[in-house]
Amino acid sequence: MRRLLPSLLAPLLLAALLVSSANAMALDLDEGWEYRWGDSPFLAEGTPAWVEEPKSEDAWHTIAYPANPPDRDGRQNAWFRLTLPEGEWRDPVLYIDSVDLITQAWLGDELIYQHGHFDARGAGRFEGWPWHMISLPEEFAGKTLYFRVFSDYTAIGLWGEVKLMERPELLADILERSAVDLVVSAFLMLLALLAFVFALVQANRRSFIGIGLFALASSIMLLAETQASQLLLDMPLLWDYLAAAGYFTLPVAMGLMLEHWFAEQRPRLLRRIWQLHLGYVAGAIGLAISGVIDLSITFPLFDVLLMVSLIVMFTTIVMHLGMLNGEQRLIVLSYGLFALVLLVDMAVAHGLLGWRQVPVNGGALGFALAIVLISLWHYRQTQRELQRLNHSLEQQVAERTQALEEMVMKLKAFSYEDALTGVHNRRYFDELLQHEAALARRNGTPLSLAMIDIDHFKRFNDLEGHEAGDTVLIGLGRLLTHHFRDSDEVCRMGGEEFVVVMPGATAPMVEARLAELMEILDRTRFRYRGRVLDPLTISCGIASYPEHACEPLTLIGLADKALYSAKHRGRARVETYA
Repeated sequence: MRRLLPSLLAPLLLAALLVSSANAMALDLDEGWEYRWGDSPFLAEGTPAWVEEPKSEDAWHTIAYPANPPDRDGRQNAWFRLTLPEGEWRDPVLYIDSVDLITQAWLGDELIYQHGHFDARGAGRFEGWPWHMISLPEEFAGKTLYFRVFSDYTAIGLWGEVKLMERPELLADILERSAVDLVVSAFLMLLALLAFVFALVQANRRSFIGIGLFALASSIMLLAETQASQLLLDMPLLWDYLAAAGYFTLPVAMGLMLEHWFAEQRPRLLRRIWQLHLGYVAGAIGLAISGVIDLSITFPLFDVLLMVSLIVMFTTIVMHLGMLNGEQRLIVLSYGLFALVLLVDMAVAHGLLGWRQVPVNGGALGFALAIVLISLWHYRQTQRELQRLNHSLEQQVAERTQALEEMVMKLKAFSYEDALTGVHNRRYFDELLQHEAALARRNGTPLSLAMIDIDHFKRFNDLEGHEAGDTVLIGLGRLLTHHFRDSDEVCRMGGEEFVVVMPGATAPMVEARLAELMEILDRTRFRYRGRVLDPLTISCGIASYPEHACEPLTLIGLADKALYSAKHRGRARVETYA
């Protein structure tokens, strides 16, 4: 229990200590600075001669902030100094946002910090733009702090905030300030991943590639520029390369997105701009990695190119503002706001505006969200339109399918129907007989055929004409259809010959039905063009299964023989096969 209690109290005491330390007031070192152009000679023991000189040396000049002294005239070395104030500190550190480009910090004649490497000429290569935390000894109050600086960049000296503060407070402040950037960076990275996945599966790939590239570039840039990244991996130059890659890629992604959204305006200039920036990304990063140039010099060149590109792209789009729809105008608005944020950040970086925190993360997030929301809304509208088109297409397909089925039924009916009389034709009879014969064999039920032929029909046609003959055929077809049972099928075999298929009927039943038919026909008179035609008679032949045949398919031949017998015996009669 005695061992457990300290282990439980230790984290609480540490947290209380950090909170109390974090509540300590940071001290801005924004006055009392002096500068001196050139580089100090070094004494034999390695101490700069300028730190040994009296503080009232006339070569030192007052400056409001330790950066970019007047009358630079191409000079690349400068010194800055400040007398550190009194105060009560537990673990004091000096915090500097950044330095252009490399520096040494001397507290009196003691070297307490160095970023970069100075050669014998006092020069050195770019080593990145990290933030700096310089540990101070306990007895620093009243001592003079010197900064030796070399820069072949457009700016020289310190940049951003310079504060005296407690170490825990600084670390807590860095984590707090970086939290939003880290969250936005993670969100943009997720957005990039989703966009690239959609680019693989969707047809509209260019839009998703542009969104994914912008989100990825913004995510990398924010992560690389956030101060917490230095705590994660203390490699400033690597982070600056990543920041440059992300920063330089932004106009490429923006150009891709704008080119897609304004494709109807055929913005060739937008394509040329993002292609130019793509070439700059490859050229600048490649030359810097190969050591031909310093990475630092690529930023001001890019800033000039970016400023011109942003203005040209914005002007190109605004010129077509009257032809843009609501979606495109929202994109122009979000683009304009993000471009403004980039221009303000650029102005602060080059000292054209006073130092301040520029919410680049908010601008990038806002632009990305605007594009995503517009894309989702556009995607939703497209899906609705596709659903409407699909529904319309399905309806058209259903209508055409129904029409086709009706046409097929009509064609099928035409193929089984006699064109003149409307009864079934010989083709239908052949298939029907196969079907009914199979049923009769399987079920052992009767099946009868009645062959019917109009007597002396050729002579009738010669006397009355073929049109009158057709009228008789049509009338006889209707009479047969109405006279026989619903289960019976009347078919025209050709010419004046008909056949009736009668399932379940025996020969006597068929004889009785045909006898009634002949009586009806004897009373029936057909008319043609208002004239009553001469009466007609028919001859009939009957054959039944199983009474007359062992195989139902032979009934057609047997019934035909019976019909021939009826013709031979004088016509106008019914004969059953015997």
